[in-house]
Amino acid sequence: MKILMLSSTFPYPPSRGGTQVRTFNLLQYLSQRHDVILGTVRSPDVTDAQIDALRQQVAELAVFPNSQTPPQPPLAKGGLRLHQETEEGFLPPPLNQGEDFLPPPLNKGGTEGGFSEIIGKFHRFSRFLLSGTPPNVLSSYSQAMQNWADELVTTGKCDAVTCEHSVNEIYVRPEWRQKVLTVANIHSSVWGTCREMLATGTSEKPLRDRLNLPLLARYEKRYCSKFSRIVATTSTDREQLLELLLPPVQVRGKQDFFVPSIDVIPNGVDLTQFPYRSIDPGGHTLIFAGAMNNLPNIDAARFLSLQILPPLQQRYPDATLTLVGASPVPEVLALGKLPGIQVVGRVQRVAEYLHQAAVCVVPMRIGFGIKNKTLEAMAAGTPVVASDRGLEGLAVDGGPQPRRALRANKVHEYVEAITSLFENQQLRQDLSVSARSLVESQYTWDIIGRQYDRLLQF
Repeated sequence: MKILMLSSTFPYPPSRGGTQVRTFNLLQYLSQRHDVILGTVRSPDVTDAQIDALRQQVAELAVFPNSQTPPQPPLAKGGLRLHQETEEGFLPPPLNQGEDFLPPPLNKGGTEGGFSEIIGKFHRFSRFLLSGTPPNVLSSYSQAMQNWADELVTTGKCDAVTCEHSVNEIYVRPEWRQKVLTVANIHSSVWGTCREMLATGTSEKPLRDRLNLPLLARYEKRYCSKFSRIVATTSTDREQLLELLLPPVQVRGKQDFFVPSIDVIPNGVDLTQFPYRSIDPGGHTLIFAGAMNNLPNIDAARFLSLQILPPLQQRYPDATLTLVGASPVPEVLALGKLPGIQVVGRVQRVAEYLHQAAVCVVPMRIGFGIKNKTLEAMAAGTPVVASDRGLEGLAVDGGPQPRRALRANKVHEYVEAITSLFENQQLRQDLSVSARSLVESQYTWDIIGRQYDRLLQF
């Protein structure tokens, strides 16, 4: 089978975020069984050596320059094709990736950034309103990559097309569904995430998000209708999409949108990168890990540092927190000035830091989808205390099965759950063993890859 995979995120090395990790591990599994043709974009920090390493994983690799960087001469080396962007392909720089699909804020007032910046924001919002596509989807678009994908599909050189993250939907034409299997591996609903932030009061720009919500609903319904199948990572996301897509809109007696089937395929863990811990370090050490320029992670790090840790330190003056993750923004770096908090940024092996912590806290308040950070801590054997969002898609609460993590959503619930783990070595051990067992039995990339492979051949 020939599979065309589209990923505007360069997926190697698989250590810079959830999209990279998921995309790389799925393509690695599929490449062992099929001919995978990968189209991707070279971000500024990608090296030639990393391109060569990725090329070894696929049958054919096409790498396109990032619109934020100057054009580079085309390369041709052992099947690698680096296409030069055409002038028509350049669009304004993309938004901060931490904001996912949400367009820039439409300010309620003030002159922050100057009048020209306000006009720019208004222009981008107007463009979203008129085009129906969020600005950051448009701004990451490559016309050269579109032309390349068009040629492969129209000449019958692939049997299936997958978009690894919904931002890549822009490359898929509606008529392709009549010719090949088209799959959008969306990770989570952008409409659902925006609605959740408004409902929970965690939106940074409520006015912007209230304006965007109906536009995101229209956008998500439209792009979903282009695909044969949609893949979400949790049943919660599947239910959100079904709420949005069903019942189908009827226009003059005809269905306005095609409603694709929606499958749930969670994330996995590379157990060689996250080996089980050799000892329980004990003590009063906490860890939170995640990309520290991502809005849900920034919110979680601040919530943990400013609201959960202080009352915990009243009980345990030696309690410490380590914040691990790439690209910490100023709001996160500032947390390192507080007593007991260390911000370490990107590290080579997150597992080493997980093994040194008594408890991993995942206090996510926004952001749907299964969380790699939770699965990785469970694989490493570090006991987890997490919110409903941090545990989404995971059966951890006990009942007929052993308990695999502790759940908390309010500050006092976190403090009590963490205290119980600090005080009870046997509880830490029980959670550690049962969590690792769950990952081994359900969440390895081999298991997840098999599910994705079956879906593509159905």
